[in-house]
Amino acid sequence: MELISQKMRQLAPELDPLRLGTGWKPEDLSKPQIIIESTFGDSHPGSGHLDKLVEAARKGIEEAGGYGARYFCTDICDGESQGTDGINFSLASREMIANMIEIHGNATPFDGGVFMASCDKGMPGNLMGMARLNIPSIMVTGGTMSAGPDLLTLEQLGMYSARFERGEIDEEKLTWAKHNACPSCGACSFIGTASTMQIMSEAMGLALPGSALLPATSPDLLDYAYRAGKRSVELAREGIAPSDLVTMDSLENAIMVHAAISGSTNCLLHLPAIAHEYGLEITGETFDRLHQGAHYLLDIRPAGRWPAEFFYYAGGVPAIMEEIRDVLHLDAMTVTGKTLGENLQELKENGFYERCQKWLDEANKKYNIHVTREDIIRPYDQAIGTDGSIAVLKGNLAPEGAVIKHTACPKEMFKAVLYARPFDSEEACLDAVLHHQVQKGDAVFIRYEGPKASGMPEMFYTSEAISSDAELGRSIALITDGRFSGASTGPVIGHCSPEAADGGPIALVEEGDLIEIDVLGRKLDIVGIKGERKTPEEVEAVLAQRQKSWKPRSRKYKKGVLRMFSEHAASPMKGAYMDYD
Repeated sequence: MELISQKMRQLAPELDPLRLGTGWKPEDLSKPQIIIESTFGDSHPGSGHLDKLVEAARKGIEEAGGYGARYFCTDICDGESQGTDGINFSLASREMIANMIEIHGNATPFDGGVFMASCDKGMPGNLMGMARLNIPSIMVTGGTMSAGPDLLTLEQLGMYSARFERGEIDEEKLTWAKHNACPSCGACSFIGTASTMQIMSEAMGLALPGSALLPATSPDLLDYAYRAGKRSVELAREGIAPSDLVTMDSLENAIMVHAAISGSTNCLLHLPAIAHEYGLEITGETFDRLHQGAHYLLDIRPAGRWPAEFFYYAGGVPAIMEEIRDVLHLDAMTVTGKTLGENLQELKENGFYERCQKWLDEANKKYNIHVTREDIIRPYDQAIGTDGSIAVLKGNLAPEGAVIKHTACPKEMFKAVLYARPFDSEEACLDAVLHHQVQKGDAVFIRYEGPKASGMPEMFYTSEAISSDAELGRSIALITDGRFSGASTGPVIGHCSPEAADGGPIALVEEGDLIEIDVLGRKLDIVGIKGERKTPEEVEAVLAQRQKSWKPRSRKYKKGVLRMFSEHAASPMKGAYMDYD
């Protein structure tokens, strides 16, 4: 099989001298050429260390007889932009990363690829870019950061900040938390979106078995990067492309793992967008169907007790898959060239779990605790929950759906009728929550925060202010057409579709309307007007009248990336990818 890079050399005589000028040697030109894409940069801890993984992969590529070319498109950090308009650029950045990878790989074709990222948009952006190039490729995930003193992790900062605003702790305690929550490189140490998407890449079969969400400072991670580099050259010679691996079976495997780990709700944006790149369709209904009856096993923050580094110590994705293997498609092909079932068997035989136990023993000594593997990943028949971790709610308030992570929601809020308190921005809503202008029994709305309105930012600070309040966290709901951080907990419902900017019902809600939430019944409805119960027909008539008076808002962003994103973004329940149809 003639490599595409060699065909390119024949067509473009300038290619060889330009690469020689970049530092290639003449003998490198005829080797399999591998693009190494990473989000390396000084942007945040999840990307700041990826240069070391790039070099490890490059060494593996060289030893396998290939040449690795380094390309970079760094990502932004949601945590660094929280509470500012910077967070509006977050979801759009996923599309731009995928765009740049598409440009890099198609402007100068390569024979294979190694893709590296750690965090919220870098991970799905690279997975989407990998799909667009569809050359033999492998994913290397950047791992998770260590926990701080007292097992402090970053998702607790929202709680510390809210407590400071309420006068419950002093500034010294808040500063202590700020200075100790991120003690190393890697993704934030909880099962947020970054960790979830690292796990999804392995669950789909695109990363080496056992490689997802390792401690970022572990020598094992460098070894995985090296092995991935070697494997990328083999893949190029074998001609196995990502589209050969990503199928409905592999996507369903990923969703079943998502249920078992209580993964981030943002995965309902990213997996559909990745599937779309392969011409496949998964929806909120796909997640809801597979989550129903699924066993939730992982006792890791934010819904559980332990920092994310403990995930690897307990056996990582393979250990999760062993517990739920009866519901997985074990014949799904993976980047190893073997099936998922074959990979799991090899790990049992090559000492993988014994190595993980060694790391767990060392962590117990380091933190002066005693945690067993079963404390972290529960046995299937001792599950934390048996109905997955998310639910998609539908009704006259969300005809296309809305998402709740019910494993992080108080049981008291699973079925409730609440009074609507709509706000047209997060800033106004957060101010009302912090100054006790929101009452028990309210359904608090933040609207005009969907992808077409403002880029679909996270409502993290508001959700934390509510969930950290002992009374409000168990007596009100927060509903938005925006999204939530993977660290968010409490009675929060996001992705409400159609969004307000499209004139969805969420735009028509008025003060005092009665809102019914039924998590088990999968319903989200307006059931009353101005505090008075109405029949569905009466509610429909009122909404129709309000719709006649509703007027679209002028665009918040009139130029640049967010103008382009808002013009083309698909519905949140479809993945909010840029749709040009």
